Amino acid sequence: MALTIMMVLGGLVLLTVGGELLVRGAVSISSRLGLPTVVTGVVIVGAATSMPELVTSVDAALMGSPGIAWGNIVGSNIANSLLILGAVALLFPFPLTGAGKRDAVVGLIASVLLAGIAFAGLHSIGIGIFLLAALATYVLWRVTHPRKTEAVEEDGQDGPQMALILAIALFLVGVGALVTGGHLLVEGAVEIARVAGVSEVAIGATVVAVGTSLPELAASIAAAWRGQPGLALGNVVGSNAFNLLLIGGVTMTIAPLAIPVELLDIEWPLLVASAALLLGLCAFAKQAGRALGALLLAAFAANSVLLFA
Repeated sequence: MALTIMMVLGGLVLLTVGGELLVRGAVSISSRLGLPTVVTGVVIVGAATSMPELVTSVDAALMGSPGIAWGNIVGSNIANSLLILGAVALLFPFPLTGAGKRDAVVGLIASVLLAGIAFAGLHSIGIGIFLLAALATYVLWRVTHPRKTEAVEEDGQDGPQMALILAIALFLVGVGALVTGGHLLVEGAVEIARVAGVSEVAIGATVVAVGTSLPELAASIAAAWRGQPGLALGNVVGSNAFNLLLIGGVTMTIAPLAIPVELLDIEWPLLVASAALLLGLCAFAKQAGRALGALLLAAFAANSVLLFA
């Protein structure tokens, strides 16, 4: 059991380090190639920060563990909306300026769509391809229709830019760390679920989901601490959309297994409710304060307890 726990911890460390290296490398590559800011933010960073979840879910699905694969997808979004946003609001209350509203709409639509697929018991390669096509449409729309604030390009960056060869090396090392870390995490999580007698869904939606969401947590807290609340919120809503469409699409395409019924009672309704809450905050709220942060964290803790009950 000690070796299994070390595998899980080692996998989490590799996922965190790999995600950081991959994001740094991807952003530097896009900067060197002169890509627009919105492309970097939505496509490069959005996809890169979802790589830990993607690698983990695909690996779990290929190993015949749909509970961990889909538990990770659903649990990561719940962690984004409740744990990450709650932690940021509790530590660094920030004003809400409507940033992320369009991405929150996409996140809610994707949540409802996948919930319908889950409740209908549908699973096929065609559904996976449809989700990936929806993601491509979303990315194309976001790139071609940026907000006015997103259309403003950065003329330069603080400090010297990273050499292209170094950026590519960081990217490749990050990918390798993600693949290795994801495999270790899944193997360890499956073994813990077997020994402890708990469901793979519970492990996937808690231990695995929180572990793969650590890059988003660190990025959002750092952004809020530096006085960039729009980036902190945008990271959450953008990651949610990518998690559902990209990771759900790839997982369903590569391993079209049925979404576990254990997720239907609490997790999918909570996922939809948290996506609706995010949209409401982006559209109508003026501030994310400590009271909201404490409420979101309490909801996340209660959900985690219910999963193991």
